[in-house]
Amino acid sequence: MPSTPNTPSTPNTGTSNPHARPVIIPVRSAPVQGKPSAQVLATLDPRWRARYLLLAPHRLGFFLALLVLLASGMWWALVQLDRSSGLLGLPYALSPTLVHAAVMVFGFIPLFFSGFLFTAGPKWLDVEPYAARVLLLPLLLQALGWLLWLGAAQWHVMAGLVALVLAWSGLSRMTWLFWRLIDHSQIPDQLHARTVGVACAVGCLCLGALAVGLALGAWDMALAWVLSGLWGFVLVVYVTVAHRMIPFFTSSAMPFIAAWRPFWVLGLMLAAAAVETLAVWVEFQGAPSSAWTLVRAVFELAAGGVLLWLAVVWGLVQSLKNRLLAMLHIGFVWLGLSLVLGGAAQLLGWLQGSAVLSLGALHALTIGCLASLMLAMVTRVSCGHSGRALVADNVVWALFWLLQLTALLRIAAAASHALASHVLLPTALLWCGIMLVWGLRLCGWYGRVRADGRAG
Repeated sequence: MPSTPNTPSTPNTGTSNPHARPVIIPVRSAPVQGKPSAQVLATLDPRWRARYLLLAPHRLGFFLALLVLLASGMWWALVQLDRSSGLLGLPYALSPTLVHAAVMVFGFIPLFFSGFLFTAGPKWLDVEPYAARVLLLPLLLQALGWLLWLGAAQWHVMAGLVALVLAWSGLSRMTWLFWRLIDHSQIPDQLHARTVGVACAVGCLCLGALAVGLALGAWDMALAWVLSGLWGFVLVVYVTVAHRMIPFFTSSAMPFIAAWRPFWVLGLMLAAAAVETLAVWVEFQGAPSSAWTLVRAVFELAAGGVLLWLAVVWGLVQSLKNRLLAMLHIGFVWLGLSLVLGGAAQLLGWLQGSAVLSLGALHALTIGCLASLMLAMVTRVSCGHSGRALVADNVVWALFWLLQLTALLRIAAAASHALASHVLLPTALLWCGIMLVWGLRLCGWYGRVRADGRAG
């Protein structure tokens, strides 16, 4: 990998044929060989500089993601405080539930995706990476759009529409840039990258449809598109990356465990995402039939059981000796648990004639699985690309277990309306506190040169 991100030069066909396919010829800088000397390290500026965010794609993407994550966490905590006490008297131009759901699905997560996909993606595809400046506009559009979205919740619907257009423009451009990498790849195995690329296109579709629903005042439809984005976009990217990376990370840290990732496993996870996306629209049409509820319950229980088995096969027990690896495996366990909980909820609903615990299964997925994997993966990439050891120190380890407590509290709140009135505010405050400590720490890394003095 080059020592600094590369900026693609003007496309050059390499032939006089005007119809020849262009190739990207990057401008490389001289790589750093070996560990920098003490004299070089002494000349590095240790202070935080905004321009250092452009030294690598992950710096820019992760930094902007954390800004949106922290802003959305504080906003939701204020909403819960106002709901429980009425102290703030917050006005609402938009449904706070819709605002919360949209920013949690389309807000910070795609920005985290950008940092990972434009760092690992070029390695998957054996192509040159983009310079961070190439990503600056699309990522800024997304970050600005979602920060405006939070403000629009108390301001005006039109401001919300403008925010969604900005965010959609940025996500669409980001998706196009990722597909451009795929298009220039010559390697035969592009399955994971293309699956991610399709998922990003689905995300653009769902985000655009959310804006249309908001413009029409169709709140329920807008929320359905958010949930479709969760299952058809966010989860698909997560499981695709998990299928490729978790066995690799495990075998690298523990060579006695083989990297086993058959394609039927990925197919099962993608099928689960497709079924859940379909379920969103079945329920949008009205109360689903008892037959559909039973079939869905059986599928979720079976798929969740297989994924829990897979977590053990992938080395769950062995990973507990390595904190950072354990975080990845425990996060993946939550995926199986969320499907099992969802299947149990559907089965109880089929027996009782009404849905129960659906929000519990949803938050087992979002907080338990997605947030845990986010904490683990972003920490790993940030450590590795900042010249730090690939370890979860005591701070990260404590934050991870507090996150597990947050997931359990939110699931408990979904199980009881009486309990929810007492638990939702502490849960929101706990989430906000975890992300604040974690986020401010990492933001301090992204604006400084690498600890080992290397470029990137």
